[in-house]
Amino acid sequence: MARGFESKQVEFQQEEAARGRTAPRPALSSEALARRDRRHALELSKTRLRNDLNRASADAHRRMLEQALAAIEGELQALATN
Repeated sequence: MARGFESKQVEFQQEEAARGRTAPRPALSSEALARRDRRHALELSKTRLRNDLNRASADAHRRMLEQALAAIEGELQALATN
């Protein structure tokens, strides 16, 4: 009985290995990696700014946060068009 289980396990491992070989992910260029990392950082900053904006009470502080949020959204749009 254990022998049958081991055979199935070996068969499963071979199928998994074959599946991994058939669909390799294309390697990203260093420029594409940098763009992806920059987009991720901008999205995190955008989230933080929105949270800060929700808590801000002073008008000057709100305006500053809104300007920063607009700048980040502009950068995200620029990244999307490239």
